[in-house]
Amino acid sequence: VAQDLAIELREIQERGVRFVSKRRSQYFALHEKTGHLVTAERIDREQLCESVEKCVLRCELIVEGEM
Repeated sequence: VAQDLAIELREIQERGVRFVSKRRSQYFALHEKTGHLVTAERIDREQLCESVEKCVLRCELIVEGEM
């Protein structure tokens, strides 16, 4: 994510980069040392989507400050 946004790893903490989801659980996070997108907790497709064929988890990445 840091590479895709063309920001330095130190800026992840400085700019308050974070994921936001409408769900109570936050399934994704940024690894502070690498800037990689990682799963923050176990994702159970059957629990989230039940009988839906296409399962999509929507979230937003918030970056404070100007890009």
